[in-house]
Amino acid sequence: MNLWRLEWLRLVRTRSWIALVAVFLFFGLLGPISARYMEEILQRFAGDITVTLPPPTPATGLEQYLGNVMQIGLLVVLAVAAGALAFDQPIERAAFYRSRVRRVWRLLAPRYAVVTLATIAAFVLGTLGAWYEAIVLLGDLPAGAMLLGMLLTSLYLAFAVAVAAAAASFVRPPLVIVPLAAGVLIVVPLLGLIGPLRDWLPSLLLGSLVGLVVGVPPVEYVRPALVALAATAVLLGLAAARLERREL
Repeated sequence: MNLWRLEWLRLVRTRSWIALVAVFLFFGLLGPISARYMEEILQRFAGDITVTLPPPTPATGLEQYLGNVMQIGLLVVLAVAAGALAFDQPIERAAFYRSRVRRVWRLLAPRYAVVTLATIAAFVLGTLGAWYEAIVLLGDLPAGAMLLGMLLTSLYLAFAVAVAAAAASFVRPPLVIVPLAAGVLIVVPLLGLIGPLRDWLPSLLLGSLVGLVVGVPPVEYVRPALVALAATAVLLGLAAARLERREL
């Protein structure tokens, strides 16, 4: 069976795609709603204390969406990626796969690509939901900024899955791959404390959707986008090289 078709069937039949779509779409629909009614919600639980928040804007709805989805949603992405990329677990399955391909890249490429495309599709679906809710509840959003922001955020998601692939080359169990990859993604923004690196980090792409909507020039995201592309290629090359040499 073609390995690309096999990986697609694995994603569908394990229902991993449902987890991705559910979490992104849920937060996509919830974000603008929570932004619109946050003051009323807080006031309900504040008792006699008066709660006053700035008037919600369409960008506020997107912030609510991204704030949730890039925490919980990203963990779901890493979990799905770890399950797909840990093809050396268990050993019996690893022997089956390894004995039928000459190069480990033939195993790695379809798994990375299918998980990444499924993640991006789920993210786009969730963002379209947030876009619709924001227009209905909060106001219009510039289409060009939204589309470019979705593209740049998709680059970060591809980078995040590549981090999971690299993590899978260092450890075998999926339950270990997820925290290792998550730890790397947490450390990356902290490198911004080093002044010269601040404007080059892929993590800056997480704020591109909101940033572009509120008027940040697109050129500000060129450097982190280039770094994200280069880092993704390096991480996949590292994963392939290490997995090629790994003993069962």
